[in-house]
Amino acid sequence: MASVSAPSQAAPSPAASLQRGIVKMVLSGCAIIVRGQPRGGPPPERQINLSNIRAGAMARRAAQGQPDSKDTPDEPWAFQAREFLRKKLIGKEVCFTVEIKTALGREYGMVYLGRDTTGENLADTLVTEGLATVRREGIRGNNPDQARLCDVEDQAKASKKGLWSEGGGAHTIRDLKYTIENPRNFVDSLHQKPINGNGRLTTRALSPLAGSFSPVSRPAPYRSRNVPLHSFPAIIEHVRDGSVVRALLLPDHYLVTVMLSGVKCPTFKREADGTEYPEQFAAEAKFFTESRLLQRDVQIILESCPNQIILGTILHPNGNITELLLKEGFARCVDWSMAVYTQGAEKLRAAERSAKERKIRIWKDYVAPTANLDLKDRQFVAKVMQVVNADAVVGKLNSGELKTIHLSSIRPPRIEGEEKNKDKDKRFRPLYDIPYMFEAREFLRKKLIGKKVNVTVDYIRAATGPGESTPAFSERTCATVTIGGINIAEALVSKGLATVIRYRQDDDQRSSHYDELLAAEARAIKNGKGLHSKKEVPIHRVADISGETQKAKQFLPFLQRAGRSEAVVEYVFSGSRLKLYMPKETCLITFLLAGIECPRSSRNLPGGTQVAEPFSDEAMMFTKELVLQREVEVEVESMDKAGNFIGWLHIEGVNLSVALVESALSKVHFTAERSAYYKTLVSAEDACRLRKEKIWANYEEKPVEEVVHVKEAKERVANYKPVYVTEICDTLHFYTQDVETGAQLENLMETMRAEIAAQPPVEGAYAPRRGDICIATFADGEWYRARVEKVESPARVHVFYIDYGNREVVPSTRLAAMPPAFGIRTLPAQATEHAFAYIQVPQDEDARADVVDCIVRDIQNSQCLMNVEYSGATCPHVTIQFGDTKDDAGLGLVKEGLVMVEVRKEKHLQKMVTEYLNSQESAKSARLNIWRYGDFRADDADEFGYRR
Repeated sequence: MASVSAPSQAAPSPAASLQRGIVKMVLSGCAIIVRGQPRGGPPPERQINLSNIRAGAMARRAAQGQPDSKDTPDEPWAFQAREFLRKKLIGKEVCFTVEIKTALGREYGMVYLGRDTTGENLADTLVTEGLATVRREGIRGNNPDQARLCDVEDQAKASKKGLWSEGGGAHTIRDLKYTIENPRNFVDSLHQKPINGNGRLTTRALSPLAGSFSPVSRPAPYRSRNVPLHSFPAIIEHVRDGSVVRALLLPDHYLVTVMLSGVKCPTFKREADGTEYPEQFAAEAKFFTESRLLQRDVQIILESCPNQIILGTILHPNGNITELLLKEGFARCVDWSMAVYTQGAEKLRAAERSAKERKIRIWKDYVAPTANLDLKDRQFVAKVMQVVNADAVVGKLNSGELKTIHLSSIRPPRIEGEEKNKDKDKRFRPLYDIPYMFEAREFLRKKLIGKKVNVTVDYIRAATGPGESTPAFSERTCATVTIGGINIAEALVSKGLATVIRYRQDDDQRSSHYDELLAAEARAIKNGKGLHSKKEVPIHRVADISGETQKAKQFLPFLQRAGRSEAVVEYVFSGSRLKLYMPKETCLITFLLAGIECPRSSRNLPGGTQVAEPFSDEAMMFTKELVLQREVEVEVESMDKAGNFIGWLHIEGVNLSVALVESALSKVHFTAERSAYYKTLVSAEDACRLRKEKIWANYEEKPVEEVVHVKEAKERVANYKPVYVTEICDTLHFYTQDVETGAQLENLMETMRAEIAAQPPVEGAYAPRRGDICIATFADGEWYRARVEKVESPARVHVFYIDYGNREVVPSTRLAAMPPAFGIRTLPAQATEHAFAYIQVPQDEDARADVVDCIVRDIQNSQCLMNVEYSGATCPHVTIQFGDTKDDAGLGLVKEGLVMVEVRKEKHLQKMVTEYLNSQESAKSARLNIWRYGDFRADDADEFGYRR
């Protein structure tokens, strides 16, 4: 593009005042663009054409979409004139006067290098070097500037400089290449090589400019056409946006568009009508890159060419523009091109992280994933207790708390749904049936179990509800776990035992070492490791003989003869009950510790939940911490009738049975007398008993007393007391309240609700845990005392109303913490569970429903009289009399043929049993209800859903 002097009809400006600016761009040998100082954004700019001279026109590409138009080449010496001014002026301050302004708005004037007119006159310099000609048409003798330029031009002609040299300057015309036929091959041939570079690069930071660019060392003056004009491999000709430029590659003059690898700046969006609008900070990012790189000599590393887009890194002697854009908050990292960045992706992440921490520009509203966590919760040390999955471990903190930690940004091996359901008859076991899941678990187990690791929390993944194809997940703490400086997730991925999760570009909830994970996965894919291997997947045929009595009998002699066998503890059910994996035998067994009697944990039984014995949880935790997922040795002695093996377990020379007794978490069982460890066990137990530790805390030596033979009661004692029946279960168990304490309960409820109304709990603030005593809102909108029985998810919490006996599944938002003044210490739970004495409930569902409907109609929500007859496995068995008629409700069910009689052997109960049996015979004779087909209690009774 060439500028010419003002046409003769343009009038000179009335007053040519001196103005200043910074040279942004040199369009040709006689036209420049100057800009002002930035004031809160990109500054204004204007084009100034040099008066009285003309330079050769620069090459111009044919207009797109016009097939008749052709490319216009350089005029001789046009590029050299442009380059002469570019090296002299870019980024420098100049002063200028506008002499003429045309009707079309073009401005012509004199330009001086520096802050005043004492500086170098650019028009004079260009004419002196033979790079421009003087406009001699219409010359006037009273124009000293034009006359001076004519004299200078004559001297240049005499010296045969530039345009006036011999040959016409054909050698100065560039062979510009606007397109590349095969960009991928072109980039591959120059991959990771600075284009025609010949100097050592430095990476000193670019000045964080508010106005101008820190100048490069002054270029050498133009010498001769035989000496190369440029020592740098490329010139930035245009900046489209902050991260996309148009560059002229030298010396072959390829004009290519280059996108910065690894980053993306805000862009200018184009509407359907062709208008553009900038995204936020797009103009600022463009100016940031322009002011540092536009028409600068740079080095470009061409790194990749996906989808015909050339990716590269632009290096200036004063720094790397990619890193600086990130550091100043003008760009964000992008994963798809980060992988090809050759200068170290960690530098880009560090620069982006710096901008995020300072919340500048595009990150002004940024909130870090761990912003709400205290420092102690973001970084801590934990001892690994269990490997839950190939991407999760359970760690014990210094405070003793157990915390599940998920490895950030990785996904464990998984199997597609079709293959999973291929064999529907087989029970699916992920650890052994998913390819490489077992190898991944073993890798983590051997590296981490029992070791202390450093945990850096990257983000907290919020709880999610179940979707159409995805299960529900509770809140997860995702972190980077290191041991000995090694990132466990990266090691897992590099072995092909896990894959890296791909995220949306705006998703910041990812590993702080995400790029290292991607690089590790790329290596695993390249080397064909693990999940990326083309070999056959490993198959683990592991027989689970837990509870399989017949299979266990076959294994028993072999394990007994083997003596000590190697095993891995897969699971701990309680302090003395474990599940073991036997590597040599490739089987899973249930193993019971011999010689001891451990406190029993809570269990779900057919009749209800068995309450945990004191110190059962402590015993289980002790066993978990000592042996869970560790390699141990076992001695199998015998087997119980359920197919569970019984024996001794050793870990690093420690007998687990002895260790539990020494820690006062277990008692010696009489079966230990015939073992070699009996004396050690008894000695340990005696020491704990003397110290009154844990399970022996309330131990008292019993005085020797004479044996008194207690005679069995001869008569049944009838001691009926008034109760209120509040709930009847499908099993015909029912819950009652004591009438005597009913007033206390009513007063407590009223006081509690009044206090809650005065200070309502914050909805959703309470996080329920199994076993918690809390308060819950029932369907009637009132608050009641309750116990948490199970937590499926925040939306499904199973609660038991301890004062009424009914159960409900509610969201956690309907729960709140129990006010201390209204807990069970103030007033014990009022609902007591009972079962009907002397009767058996039919197994048939329809018959049972009839019984429940009848009894609900008769006694629920009514006051009755109750007498305890005898104890049961889970609750007392009682007889119920109606409050008005004093008739026996259970006997009434027998008379109507709705239930059968349970025959009791106790002598003092025989009178009642006989009465019940007589009533049953009457119902049978009358063919009432369950007896309508006669006496069904034969060998085939089970087929009809009945049992004796």
